Amino acid sequence: MRSGIVTCAGVMILTASLAHAADGIAVDKDKKTITIDAKVAPRKINDEKFKEIYPIEVIACWPYPKGRKAHETIVTIDVKPSDVHKALEELGLKPGTPVEGEGEPKGPEVNVWLEVPGEGGEPRRVAIEKTLIDPKTNKSLPKLKWRFTGSAMAKPDPNKDEMVYGADLSGTLISIFPVTKDTVFQTNLTLREEKYLKLETDKNLLPKEGTPVKLVIELSGK
Repeated sequence: MRSGIVTCAGVMILTASLAHAADGIAVDKDKKTITIDAKVAPRKINDEKFKEIYPIEVIACWPYPKGRKAHETIVTIDVKPSDVHKALEELGLKPGTPVEGEGEPKGPEVNVWLEVPGEGGEPRRVAIEKTLIDPKTNKSLPKLKWRFTGSAMAKPDPNKDEMVYGADLSGTLISIFPVTKDTVFQTNLTLREEKYLKLETDKNLLPKEGTPVKLVIELSGK
């Protein structure tokens, strides 16, 4: 009888540990990481509304046309940002507060990596800052503070009172500049930097557009 209870409890524990797992998201509680399936995003959107290539302002979002920032992202994802939020809470993190415009975002720090194909097909992990360069200097972005702010809530229909997780409307997971509160992560950069820091992807480091890669969120100080 005791064995049966233990077995049932064990199943319940396993179910609870996977309760917030979703397709495209892998949680490693030992390594304190969340790994998300992604693809290298196109830098030019095939739509007349986007007649130019825009500077990078976000790290990851849904592809066009669902993703509101798909024209200025490094990678695209297909997972719900709120599922990533839940996975972070599974690892013990509590969200802070996002900002839009002026102000300082609050929340625990994380590290952000991109896992790309390396020599011999072996995956190679690089800091996300290394994937971005300032075209004026050709230098990569310096180390930033990536904060788990969590998203603001938003109204999908202005005529109704229903509120939903804002990042699940925008499709934005990680924002470099505080251009939106509908995101899960923000950095220490401000709109002042956004005015002169026009970022581009490092094409010598990133594989070709459309290549499957992994976005890795790692708890800081693990």
